[in-house]
Amino acid sequence: MSKIVVLGCGAVGRHMAIDLCKHPGYEVISVDVNQKALEHLAKEHPIQIRVEDLSTEAGVTRAIADADIVIGSVPYSIGYAMLETVIRAGKNIVDISYFQEDPFGLDELAKANGVTAVVDCGVVPGMANIILGYHTRKMKVSKYECYVGGIPKSRNVPFEYKSPFPVLEVLEEYAETGRMVEDGELVVKPMLSETMTIDIDKVGTLACLNSDGLRTLIRTMDIPNMFEKTLRYPGHVEQMRIFMETGFFSMNSIQVKGASARPIDMTASLLSPLWKYEPGEADLTVMRLKISGVEDRNPVTFTYDMCDEYDPRTETLSMAKTTGYTCTAVTKLVLEGNYSRIGISPPEFIGAEEGCWRRVEQYLKERGVRCTLETS
Repeated sequence: MSKIVVLGCGAVGRHMAIDLCKHPGYEVISVDVNQKALEHLAKEHPIQIRVEDLSTEAGVTRAIADADIVIGSVPYSIGYAMLETVIRAGKNIVDISYFQEDPFGLDELAKANGVTAVVDCGVVPGMANIILGYHTRKMKVSKYECYVGGIPKSRNVPFEYKSPFPVLEVLEEYAETGRMVEDGELVVKPMLSETMTIDIDKVGTLACLNSDGLRTLIRTMDIPNMFEKTLRYPGHVEQMRIFMETGFFSMNSIQVKGASARPIDMTASLLSPLWKYEPGEADLTVMRLKISGVEDRNPVTFTYDMCDEYDPRTETLSMAKTTGYTCTAVTKLVLEGNYSRIGISPPEFIGAEEGCWRRVEQYLKERGVRCTLETS
């Protein structure tokens, strides 16, 4: 019996624990500071629960003491410290916390402790990286294009957007910049500075925003042209530009009637109840991945399309499925010895290993998450 400790019982962590507890060979323990969320989870599923403050080293250390493997699904602000604590404890981990720090700062520590630490293992970064890694084994890639977004199925005017994640994290992303590679050079552009559009079957025209989703690919891949774009409904983008230009996303404190506050915090507080998915409300996760280059001396482009939808049977948001099930698929790979590279492993390393993408792909298919592939 393998003991899996899931750190975090939020929108995705909850569903990863549910997914894994169905496996007869796994014992799953969900850990969070929110006792009410844990009790609700344990009431409906055969999952052990433990209340710990995961923002502390002591809390993480207690939580993982007897784990065979750890899954990280904590807020990005505490993700790096959590990962370091898990590695110091000598535990293998698969993580989706998406912290801002460079994960390779922990590479030597992971190697010294004999730890396999897979980071950024969601949908994008995550699934897309695994697919790219798979193709780099067989071809010389010259261009990598990734378009991805989580959006409500209904457009929900006026904002045309909802989020299963903390709204402040979304707004901070809008206020930041995106890194891309153009003709071999790193280029940085504000997220809301320019917009192209893309047409997606069954969805329609979506706006494409600059994003920082390349992350580790900038370091690990020698590809002259790479970018990742965040997909949103066009009306939402225009509204967010107005918010940005009028200062609602500012991270600098201002004085209002003697009180100090950051405008972005106020905006997040106001939007959070409006951007929350109601029970039974459907979302979509849309991804288009284009990998171009030369294979067997011939030019080729592989185009992957995914349009995944909320599962009403299990009441699981699509973003939780596509992100969480990629993570649990890789957790299974590590547990069963199909991936055992010591050190920090971004998902593209997994795709480069023989058979790993096919195992992940099959795992996702069994859970209703499918990509179509077109070759040209």
